[in-house]
Amino acid sequence: MTTTRQAARQRRRRRRLMLGSTVAVTAAGVLAYLVMGLLPDRKEEAGPAAATPVATTQVRTTNPPETSTPTASGTPTATRSSSPTATATTAPARPSATGAPRSPRTASTTAPSAGRIRPGTTYTGVATAYEAEDGNGACLFGPSPDLMIAAMNTTDYETSRACGAYVLVRAANGKSITVRITNECPLPCAPGQLDLSQEAFAKLADLKVGRIPITWQLLSPDTSETMSIRYKTGSSRYWCGIQAIGHRNPVARLEVRTGGGWRQLPRTEYNYFLSADGSGCGSSIRVTDIYGERLTVTGIALRPDVAQPTGLQFARH
Repeated sequence: MTTTRQAARQRRRRRRLMLGSTVAVTAAGVLAYLVMGLLPDRKEEAGPAAATPVATTQVRTTNPPETSTPTASGTPTATRSSSPTATATTAPARPSATGAPRSPRTASTTAPSAGRIRPGTTYTGVATAYEAEDGNGACLFGPSPDLMIAAMNTTDYETSRACGAYVLVRAANGKSITVRITNECPLPCAPGQLDLSQEAFAKLADLKVGRIPITWQLLSPDTSETMSIRYKTGSSRYWCGIQAIGHRNPVARLEVRTGGGWRQLPRTEYNYFLSADGSGCGSSIRVTDIYGERLTVTGIALRPDVAQPTGLQFARH
């Protein structure tokens, strides 16, 4: 009996010890939880995380085509002294519509605005005709190698942004031609209107008609020509005007290298980009088309009124 009583007392003692241990552990856990809750958050103590470096490799980006169709008003409703060296930061080759890979090109991460004349958009207007003579015009490209050219109405000319653009023109009779914009058609030329050279107009209709309804859209044509750079007459290291010639796609921006980096030059109505204080005159030049592709040229001599080849051309779209 004594042994039985002792065993019972030991069991009760163990149960009390176990219960006490459980309570103690539980209390310790609660206390630790309360203490941790009162401590300041460690992420806040550490401060903001360091910014993650991003890759500086540039890739081509293309804005999606506009789906709206502009009305007749134009408003969308729906000899070198030194050899220049052309350089470019390459982007990954991209297959063309035929499956053949495109050559690598420089491209910005954000394509600049295409202005009023946008890829993939059809414009409606009228075509008239003018005597183009040697083909020179407001864009100051000089005599044209052919007279398949046109003057763009002032609104769509947009301070010479249209200069050098290739445009596919379609007449209501089903005929079509491709012309290059080399001139400006002032008022009363309306938005959407193209003033074609007589040679170009004659391929669509009889010149006696004088005026025909048309639709037109921007092209990125196949060409073996490469872009050239020309300094304006009177240019020096104290003032200069720079022009790109023979580009496949319309030029959206021209920059020059200065001591502080790349500087964008303002564009004139006569299609030259001006550095009024001479900053960057004679240095490297960077030309960007409306698709965001950038071509960088070094070694161009500051020789006024001389077209200097670069050996570069924008990609076809």
